[in-house]
Amino acid sequence: MRSEEKKAESEVLPLTPHSYLLTRNLGLVEYLPTWQAMQDFTATRGPDTPDELWLLEHPPVYTLGLAGKPEHLLRATDIPVVKIDRGGQITYHGPGQIVIYLLLDLKRRNIGVKELVRRMEQAVIDLLAEYGTRAERLDKAPGVYVGNAKIAALGLRIKNGCCYHGLCLNVDMDLSPYAAINPCGYEGLAVTQCRNVGVTDNLEVIGEKLTVKLRQNF
Repeated sequence: MRSEEKKAESEVLPLTPHSYLLTRNLGLVEYLPTWQAMQDFTATRGPDTPDELWLLEHPPVYTLGLAGKPEHLLRATDIPVVKIDRGGQITYHGPGQIVIYLLLDLKRRNIGVKELVRRMEQAVIDLLAEYGTRAERLDKAPGVYVGNAKIAALGLRIKNGCCYHGLCLNVDMDLSPYAAINPCGYEGLAVTQCRNVGVTDNLEVIGEKLTVKLRQNF
């Protein structure tokens, strides 16, 4: 075999459950059945089940984490509130926001929770940097910020060494529902979105780019 052929052969790596990351684009889907599907996927997955990213949007909904305090909902609205099993306080999902759920076998990937959060945040930071927007982390406040305004939120559940839930990135949406909550439990926390910081690509383009960044970070 010629040396060129040997080199080409050596560069073809086997596809394994450890490295494979399947992306599913689910479109606009209701929150409750999607949450239940994540739970079912995690409960029934086996050691060879490939990891998945679910890219989607939700209709308007507030979600309240396991330790979430009801008082962080400042006033009643027509938007449903769903108490769920992730960490964190209250947040909002709605059309125009990218949601990516990460269904990963952390034990197989040898990733701890802190490293998982760091990589998720870094994917958003790297994405916004491509558009010339400087984003950063804040101490003791998971998520990604532009200035003092939150542009991406994170929430996770770890079960049997696997994670589900994930991150949301505000792209081009109605931000007014945030006025009825203390976002992520922080009183007076400002929120922003890609459109407001000069990122003009649409939701589909940004969603595809963010999945690429997540793949690169995992």
